Order: sequence, then structure tokens, then C-alpha cells
Amino acid sequence: MKFTRRQTLLSALFGAGYVGLRALATGLPASFLLNPRRALAATPAPSCVAKDKAQYIILATSGNGDPINANVPGTYADGNATAAQALDKISHSDPGATLSLGGQQWKASTAWATLPQSVLDRTAFFHLMTNTPVHPKEPDVLKLMGATYQSEMLPSVLAKQLAPCLGTVQAQPITIGATSPSEGLVYQGQALPIIPPLSLKATLANPAGPLTNLQALRDSTLQQLHDLYKNGASQSQRAYLDSLILSQQQARNINQSLLDALDSIADNTIDSQITAALTLVQMKVTPVVAIHIPFGGDNHHDAGLATEMAQTQSGVEAIGSLMMQLASLGLSDQVTFLSLNVFGRTLGPANVNGRQHNGNHQVSIAIGKPFRSGVIGGVAPVAGDYGALAIDAKSGRGTSGGSIAAVDTLASFGKTALAAVGVDAGTIATTITSGQVIAGALA
Repeated sequence: MKFTRRQTLLSALFGAGYVGLRALATGLPASFLLNPRRALAATPAPSCVAKDKAQYIILATSGNGDPINANVPGTYADGNATAAQALDKISHSDPGATLSLGGQQWKASTAWATLPQSVLDRTAFFHLMTNTPVHPKEPDVLKLMGATYQSEMLPSVLAKQLAPCLGTVQAQPITIGATSPSEGLVYQGQALPIIPPLSLKATLANPAGPLTNLQALRDSTLQQLHDLYKNGASQSQRAYLDSLILSQQQARNINQSLLDALDSIADNTIDSQITAALTLVQMKVTPVVAIHIPFGGDNHHDAGLATEMAQTQSGVEAIGSLMMQLASLGLSDQVTFLSLNVFGRTLGPANVNGRQHNGNHQVSIAIGKPFRSGVIGGVAPVAGDYGALAIDAKSGRGTSGGSIAAVDTLASFGKTALAAVGVDAGTIATTITSGQVIAGALA
């Protein structure tokens, strides 16, 4: 039997028999639909340590080495900086503004100060060292430079741990924003397809697409389950299933809201990526969706840092838009935003018309319910420019005598992300072999 590209994509997104779509249409868990008899026999579910802490992850990642690190809290000379760090020598794309993180005042690019305080109250900026200045090393950075068990990528590690708790159709993460092969994701050694927003729209929202037939899919699925449901379930099991099954009206409302969202996609830009990511989360397809937010790019030649300034503004606006849409969907407590790029850029006073690669400093951002607002780590003069400081694991402060060496800050970020979403200490220790959980970053 020959499969079309659309059928292949649908199968990749929603599993064999489109079980994910049937779960969306009925409200019944995908695990139940995969094997109803086994589910009714109360076979133990896949391991989930802390369901109440589990989060969907929207991960921004880039192999360009964008200059995010040049304009965030911790790189401006302010009341939180020390004279020894000489932060007043760092070049920025704009003079900056003051914002509040964790009850402290910090200076950063004016763009960051435009985020609502409700968002800043859940935002942590991690000053890290990726230990590479090479673009094609993006996959290695996502593998935490060799610190993960069997060289699994961090998004894949997160997805594997979160899938049983979230009940997603698949454990594999999905990337919808990759702009180069180095940004493609791998899960258990298998390269995953890149699904741009326009492809997702074309597959799901066309007149013959599966979303337009969601109510019919609901009814046919329930009809198939009728005999088992009527004769194979106990009274308490039937009551439980009744509480999950969606009405035709509920199915229609889901159908219409998702179609409206997908119909708004006109390109593969970051706004469309956010729409696609939120659609995948609402469909419970995957625990982790990767996107690409431009933040200045590979800006060796950027006169007056004009592109950097413009994309810092647009990048922060995109993050703000994501947070606003999560709030409107009632998902603010269920979705965390993370970023991790291959490297940052040089920071010193000579960098006024462009920046070079900096293997000693990159900034990752975490925004979500599990994180404490603040600045984790910091920067100091390193190798003729600036690099990440060691980190005190308890407080999260950057200090030359910190218990986490600069070279281990990347792995520590990975461990902290796992701890934030409820993964137990034993699993974290065996999954990421170096670094420490940064307790000061956790809410």
C-alpha cells in the first residue's frame, strides 16, 4: 500500500490509526484507545514520578549563536555587579532599562523591561558556558557536550520523562522551526522530521483534513468501543469513562478553535511557529516542541548593532506573545519556555559593529511556573573578553569560587530543567553525568 506524504505526516504526528486524533475527538486517553481491554484490566501505566510538576516544553534553539547573551540581566553594570567584573566595558545594542527579578532590580536591554511583571516573576536568566564556538556543534550542545546518557539530546531527555505524565500521543519531540540541519532533533539515535507551520496547516486544516471531521471521528470511535464499553467495563469504570468522553458540542468547539488557529498561519515565521506549537500542545501530541526565534543571528558585521537591537526587540515580543497566548488558553501553569543555543557572542568594548563567536558564554532563558525569578550565574573577564562565572548551586549566584565550575554550567542547566519538571534525583544523576541541580533557580 502506497502512503502519501500527508498520510505519513499524520501518522508521525498522531500515531498508528491516528490514535492521537481519536483521543482529541473523544477525550479518552490515547493509552486507552491503543488497547482498551488492557486499559480496563488496570495494567499499570508507564512510570510518572511527579504528574503535578510535569510541564509541556516549548524550546527555542538556534545554531546561529545569536547575541542574546549581550543584552540580558547580569551583563550591565548595575547594583548587582561588582567592580572586579568590569561590566561597564561590555558593549550593548541599547543603553538598557531597569526591571525587577525576584525582588531585585537589574538592568537589561529595554526590550526585556517591556515584558509584564507577571512574566518576569517566572523568568530566570542562566549564564552558561557551552565550551564551543563552532556552529555545527549545535547538536552536541543539545547533548550537553557529552554529559547525557547515550548522548541523548536534552529535548529528547525531557520528552521521554514527561510523556508518561502528560499522556501525549508520542514521546518524541517535534521541531517546527529549524532553519538549518544542525537544529534538527534526534530521539534515541533517530533523526526526527522537521514539520514547518505551513506543512502542519496543509495537513490538518485543508477541507479534507482530519480536523474538519473531528465530530465524525468522535462518533465512529465511540461506536467501535460500544460493545466493550457496555459489556467489558465495570460500573465504576463506565462512570470514569463517561466523565472523560466529550459531547459532540465540545468536539465541535475544539475543532473550530484549532481550525481557526491553523487558518491564521500564513508563513513559517516565529509568530506562525508559536501558533503551531500551541496547537500541538492542545492536541497533546508531544511533550516538547522546538522553535527558532531570531535574536540577532550570526552578526559578525552588524553596523552599530542595529540588527541585534531590532531582533532583540522582536525576539522578546515573540516571547511576550507566547506568554500572553498561554494565559488566554489557560495554559500558563502547564507550559514552560526554555532556550538553548550553540554559543553566545563576544561582549567586550570592541564589539560595536558586530560580534564574534564566544564559546565561554551563552545565556539560556527559562520562563514558567517551576522557576524562580532571577539571574543564575554571571560573567567576568575571560580570555580577552568575557565568559560565564562558576555558580553557587544553592543560591544560583555567579562567583569565582562557585561549586559548579563554568565548564559544568551547561550540564547543570540540563539537570535543573529536569528537576523543575519533577524528574527524581536518581534519574537525573544517571541521565546527566556531570554538573549539579541549581536549587536557587527552582520555585
